[in-house]
Amino acid sequence: MSRPRRNSDQAGRGETGDTVVMSPVAIALWVIETALDREVGLAEIAAQSGISRFHLSRVFGATTGVSPLRYARGRRLTEAARHLAAGARDILGVALDAGYGSHEAFTRAFRDQFGLTPEAVRARASLAGLPAMEKITMDQNLNVPVAVPRIEEAPLLLIAGIGERYRFETNTGIPAQWQRLVPLLGHIPSQIGMTTYGVCCNADGAGSFEYIAGVEVAGFNRLPADLARIRLPARRYAVFTHSGHVAGLRASVYSIWNNALPASGLEVADAPDFERYDARFDPRTGQGEIDICIPLK
Repeated sequence: MSRPRRNSDQAGRGETGDTVVMSPVAIALWVIETALDREVGLAEIAAQSGISRFHLSRVFGATTGVSPLRYARGRRLTEAARHLAAGARDILGVALDAGYGSHEAFTRAFRDQFGLTPEAVRARASLAGLPAMEKITMDQNLNVPVAVPRIEEAPLLLIAGIGERYRFETNTGIPAQWQRLVPLLGHIPSQIGMTTYGVCCNADGAGSFEYIAGVEVAGFNRLPADLARIRLPARRYAVFTHSGHVAGLRASVYSIWNNALPASGLEVADAPDFERYDARFDPRTGQGEIDICIPLK
C-alpha cells in the first residue's frame, strides 16, 4: 500500500493536476489502520503525520474523540475480537496476528478493553454489546472556511491563571475553568492588561495535557501558590482568527489543523499553542473574534 502524502514536501497531485494534501489526522488514521498486526507508537504515528506528538495527540483527540494510542489499541483488539466471534479456534494465533507476543498479554489487554476474555467472546459468537472500536472516518461536517493566517513575532509571554489536566480526547471542564478565572481578572499580582489566554501545554506520555486559562503577568514572584503558570519564549506564530460564537471554536481548530495548516506548508514547532481573547471578544455573549496561535519553527 502506498504511503499517503502530507504537507508541501510530500504533496501529491490529483487527476486534475491540483495538489492533494492530507491532514495529519487522516494520515494518522491511515498509519494505524495499516499497522493492526503490531503495536504502533505515538512517535512513529507523529513522524509520518508531520507534526509533533503533542500536537498530533491534541488534534487527533479533538477530531475523533479518542487519543491516537487508545484508538490504535482499540482497533487491534476489535479486529481480533471480530475474528474470535467468527469462530477462530486458535486464540494464540489471533493474539500473534494482533501483535501480542503471548496468550497472557493478549488476554490481559483484551479483558481491559472489553471486560471479557477471548474465550468468552468466541463462545458468544457476537460483538453485540461490546465497546468495539470501529474504523473512524473524518467528519467533513466540521470543515469551515479558514482565512489565511498572519505571521506574528511574539515577545516573551508569562501567563498565570487556572490550570487543569485533561486527556486529549476530552476537554469538557474547560468552560468551568474560565468561570473560575473571571473573579480573579484584574486582581492577579503583576497582571498586564485584560487580554486572556487559553494555553495548551505540558503533555505527558500518558495521553494528557495541561490547559491554562490565564492572563499575562510581569513576573511570577508574587503569584499565589495555587495559580498555574507558564513561560512562553519569544517565537514566531501563525495566527488564525475564529469569528462568531465561541461554540464554533472546535470547528475552526479542526479546519486549521486538518486543512489550512497542511495546505500552507508552514512547519509547526513542538511548543505550546494558545487561544487569545482580547477586546474583540465579548465573554458575556460568547461572540467576537478569537486568535488561535500556532507556534512555528
